[in-house]
Amino acid sequence: MTITAPLKSTARRRPPAPTEAASTPDISRNDAHEPIQAPGAGFRVAEFFAGIGLMAEALESRGYEIAWANDIEKAKFDLYAANRPDEGATFELRDVRTVKGAGMPDDLDLATASFPCIDLSLAGKREGLGGSQSGMFWEFARVLDEMSDEKRPRIALLENVHGFATSHGGADLRKAVQEMNRLGYSCDVFAINARHFVPQSRPRMFVVGVRGELPRDSNTDAPPLSDIRPEWVRRIYAANADLRMHTRELASLPDGPDDLGAVVETMSNDDPRWWDTTRSDKFFGSLTPLHAARLAELKNAKTLSQRTAYRRTRNGSATWEIRPDGIAGCLRTTGGGSSKQALVVAGTGQARVRWMTPLEYARLMGVGSFKTNARTDNQALFGFGDAVVVDVIQWITDQYLTGVLTESRR
Repeated sequence: MTITAPLKSTARRRPPAPTEAASTPDISRNDAHEPIQAPGAGFRVAEFFAGIGLMAEALESRGYEIAWANDIEKAKFDLYAANRPDEGATFELRDVRTVKGAGMPDDLDLATASFPCIDLSLAGKREGLGGSQSGMFWEFARVLDEMSDEKRPRIALLENVHGFATSHGGADLRKAVQEMNRLGYSCDVFAINARHFVPQSRPRMFVVGVRGELPRDSNTDAPPLSDIRPEWVRRIYAANADLRMHTRELASLPDGPDDLGAVVETMSNDDPRWWDTTRSDKFFGSLTPLHAARLAELKNAKTLSQRTAYRRTRNGSATWEIRPDGIAGCLRTTGGGSSKQALVVAGTGQARVRWMTPLEYARLMGVGSFKTNARTDNQALFGFGDAVVVDVIQWITDQYLTGVLTESRR
């Protein structure tokens, strides 16, 4: 099924969603989502695997125009459209395997692809780029290949989990870089954990393919160690020295927040979303001695603290594990209870537990004003778990993409 829908571009910050509590502030870095004098004005984007549109959220805030977007899941499209009604771009709700290069828009500057990670993730079966999900990378490459030299965008941005680097002993990443080389792109690889911007540990790797002449400040030697190019990234360059790869020197990452205070939604003690005594006691009873001691320390503190928790299966039994720090674990697509994060609020001799809300997920992805009114909470959580963090993409755009594209037009 193909749905083409007019969607409205937003050059200004959107108003808060009706569900947002006025007494609970957005996380502070959301203020960075204001347009910064539209430095990317005129740059046109094709957004593959668009999901709920957080890639678009980041790029539009920097003045880019989403000329085309695609995804296969109707629930994600509904959230995408709810947050950018009547935009002039076209969202094609259909299987990427039916997309043809000849039908792509003209004058594209950037193509983005946050292709499925399930076959690359350490939690999956590790089928890699040969899997039915992560193998959609090849469909992205096919569409680029079908485009004429004049239409193929200057930059291609790939995003995925760190498992992309190690899948099949590094062979999958090598094949992907080889394919990008064949399409005329030199590749730059780096890694960013979203915890430098939001209180969520979300490590991701990025490949920026630059077609044609490299930017003047590019380097084709192995990169020096840095926060975005640790030793495992350096090994990628060493193992693929025969391929077309490059780096650009980028700024250091910010420190990022270290607690959930600006994320947690204000909620009264009698809100029904808090788990009742029976359910809470089951949660507390499942904790191993390590995590029970962690909870006891938090509970006995004189001030309230927030922690997130995941349900795990250990030795055939379900158990909950509480994070030792004040940030969230990596948000995941909700395929079951173990994929959802619970919130534990403890201190002054008490402890309460509930599921994290869609608004809290939105804030952890850098979009506190995002409309989260999906048909079910799980649909919203699924969409956020499968998305990019807005602040991370904005940083890449400011540090990398806009400079390269601006230089290309001089």
